[in-house]
Amino acid sequence: MDSTGRFLLSLVTAATFLQVRSTVTVIGLYGETIEVPCNNGAAKPEDLIFTKWKYKMDDGTSGDLLVKQAHKEQAQIQAMDGYKDRVTIAANSSLMIQGGSLVDQRTFTCMVVYGSNLDEHPVDVLVHKKPLPPQIKDKAKELENGKLTSLGVCTAADANPAAVIMWSKNGKLLVADGKTIIITPSVKMDPSTGLSTTTSGLQYTAVKSDVGAKFTCTAKHSLETQVSAPETFVIHYPTEKLSLQVLAKTPIREGDNVTLKCNADGNPPPTSFYFSIKGQKVTVKDSDTFTLTAVTRNSTGDYKCSLVDDDKMEASEKVVVSYLDLSLSPTGKVLKMVRDTLLVKMEQDASGDAKVSWTKDNRKLDETPRFDNVTYADAGFYVCEVSVAGIKRSQSFQLVVEGTPVIKKMTEHHSEDGRHKVLTCEAEGVPRPSVQWSINGTNEENSYINGKATHKITVVPTGNLTITCIATNKLGNHFMALNVSSYEGPGKQERRKPERPKRARNWRSAKLRCRDSRAVLERRRRK
Repeated sequence: MDSTGRFLLSLVTAATFLQVRSTVTVIGLYGETIEVPCNNGAAKPEDLIFTKWKYKMDDGTSGDLLVKQAHKEQAQIQAMDGYKDRVTIAANSSLMIQGGSLVDQRTFTCMVVYGSNLDEHPVDVLVHKKPLPPQIKDKAKELENGKLTSLGVCTAADANPAAVIMWSKNGKLLVADGKTIIITPSVKMDPSTGLSTTTSGLQYTAVKSDVGAKFTCTAKHSLETQVSAPETFVIHYPTEKLSLQVLAKTPIREGDNVTLKCNADGNPPPTSFYFSIKGQKVTVKDSDTFTLTAVTRNSTGDYKCSLVDDDKMEASEKVVVSYLDLSLSPTGKVLKMVRDTLLVKMEQDASGDAKVSWTKDNRKLDETPRFDNVTYADAGFYVCEVSVAGIKRSQSFQLVVEGTPVIKKMTEHHSEDGRHKVLTCEAEGVPRPSVQWSINGTNEENSYINGKATHKITVVPTGNLTITCIATNKLGNHFMALNVSSYEGPGKQERRKPERPKRARNWRSAKLRCRDSRAVLERRRRK
């Protein structure tokens, strides 16, 4: 025994000098260096002789760890077991234990010898370790509505002390009631490490509203509280409600395809349905749709769908097929003689209130056209358009009005220089009549608008003349005469009334042509 040991032995035998302080507790972290303070970290006494650390062994006896004399730099390691390479002493006399583990959960005592005193400062060491992040294992594939089912097992492994596990749904704590919620906790210790693994099984009775719910488990520990990743589960529940959906562009028109879709709120959804099509029940398997192809107006009506295993549960929807028929008489090109009568008849059959509009040459008319006495102004392209619920129909006719030429008037007036006469002949007729004069003139001007032909010539009369204007088309001709005087100077400028020419050979030939034109017209009417 060295001198230090002999001195220590003599001190121990003198019991009046020994003081044992109250025990304090220190918590160290698993795997980390544990610092065990001496005398709660108080300053070392000035007359310190040496400091010694010892520990309580598993059999209850005391074992030496190290001793540090005040006048020496290095401590003397006395431990012969696993602590031999793990313990050191700090400058403040704290015991440093490397690689803390559960074997270090015991009482360590700091013995301080100074002057004629010996103090002992016992310290209880606890080693804590937080668990691995909690995980939900053995998860259920699906939960059934109203049935108690094992949802999963939450595990918080390798902790000291053991973690406490709690279950939550959508962040709200689940409390076991022994009926709809049963929670079964358990703790197992690893004999090799002494670490504990906590498991908690959850049996849960799902309801329909749990669709999409997030379940988590929480591992509560003195070092940290950790939450598992959220888990969602498929909830199986029976169908309680059906709805029938009509999939088609609106409005539905004849010729369209219409798809009926039966929606069930059950999970998993039914795979077979009955569709009632105009009173006839059709079974559809592995689908929830039925398509009506090329619907007609007769397809309008109520349609239903129901479950194959419960045909009393059904849904219905009405399908309305819009339609529009239009009949117009006449159509195409219509040829009428002036002053004839034309009857226009329009009939429509629609699925709703139809809107009717008329246009003539792309201009809107205020009412349906009527032709009791056809005029040249009535000629044009007429369109009748009828619309209802997104459907439009239109038909048209082209009205052509023809007639033998009729000269409406002949006029004369002096030219601007006062030396010439300007003669004007206005005639109506379709096709466009050609205009001829019984005298040659200059500066001829022609126009033809809405069945009215206007022809002007400039003449220099050498005396009083009777000038004739003749208008001719394929249907016949017409003429008119005008007495024109010779030049009388600017002060005598006046218009003269046209006069019918005397019966003459030319007049007779013109009259014969008029009769011939009437014969042609009569034959056309008979056709």
